[in-house]
Amino acid sequence: MKFGFIGAYDPSYPRNAVIRKGLAALGDEVAEYPAPQSLKVWLRYPTLLARLAAGPPRSGPRIPLSRLDCLFVPEFCQKDVPLGRFLATLLAKPLVFDPLAPRYETKILDRKRRPPSSLHAWWNFRIDAWSFRLSDLILADTGAHKDLFCRAYGVPARKIGVIPVGYDDELFDPDRVPSGPRDDPFTVLFLSSFLPLHGVDSAVEAARVVLGRDPSVVFRFVGSGQTWVRAKELALSIGAANCRFEPWVPYHEIPALIAASDVCLGVFGRTAKARRVVPHKLYQSLGMRRPVITARTPAAEEFFTHGENILLCGEPYAETIADAVLALKKDAALGERIAAGGHRLARERFTPIALASALKNMIKKMSPRA
Repeated sequence: MKFGFIGAYDPSYPRNAVIRKGLAALGDEVAEYPAPQSLKVWLRYPTLLARLAAGPPRSGPRIPLSRLDCLFVPEFCQKDVPLGRFLATLLAKPLVFDPLAPRYETKILDRKRRPPSSLHAWWNFRIDAWSFRLSDLILADTGAHKDLFCRAYGVPARKIGVIPVGYDDELFDPDRVPSGPRDDPFTVLFLSSFLPLHGVDSAVEAARVVLGRDPSVVFRFVGSGQTWVRAKELALSIGAANCRFEPWVPYHEIPALIAASDVCLGVFGRTAKARRVVPHKLYQSLGMRRPVITARTPAAEEFFTHGENILLCGEPYAETIADAVLALKKDAALGERIAAGGHRLARERFTPIALASALKNMIKKMSPRA
């Protein structure tokens, strides 16, 4: 098949990069037409149209529009779906949209930028609704998000396919990035963009509980973002001296960071969105054969089994995270078993080829556009 990726997307963002890599590995051709994310939509559309006419600006197949089998609008590009719909209709090709998360959910409910009663909130909800309505196939990263799309936006379930975000199994390969000797302090890694849904405060509080029971354990918080200052202030105020806050590292260095850790943490937010997502870092950690601890949520329980390929924690998070960390430190065999089970599952279900194969099957089974 021949795919055209269009919109103001970031070609390096793991979600679309993993899908594109999987398609290429299956022998499919992918032409890319990204527009600068900084451009307003009224400038972006002319830019995209010009690039579509000229051919893909990035290295890769230069496929004439008439030969494309499918148009694909990547994550967070709701405003580009109308252009995609126009082109898909013109070419008589299907339009696939991968929102990853609704604008309304992210901006209003999770980050609380404006109240739900505001005009801004109404407008973002309408943008989501229009993008869903104009698409032939909508991807959801979890079944919990699919349920939200159906319930909140009235999208027919037949229009939605679930494809987890997955990971790049070539980059996150433990055989290429060995963990080395485990002589260093027992280390717990929390990779984060410090969004509310990540629940960094729960991990900081857990670090303080662990400090009181085993001072040798170190918690590394790597990243930056919205709640970074608050998390660091919390660590100081509660005396969590075993917390280390470090800046982001380049993407290609993350595998080594994971490999150097004994345990990796997922998300522990208390927002509605936190219950519907399974983030990239969780799949990446499983891919690197490290044991993962994350909150017990509907989304996590869709894909993972507690005690077999992951450890799931309920409230109160500070205590349950601490218990899980110390259990893994005490019982190396448990950690190896959980890590091996998670790695096996990741290799079976969450690689680029697995996700791209699922996408192609969904497209082949699509209902004709109503």
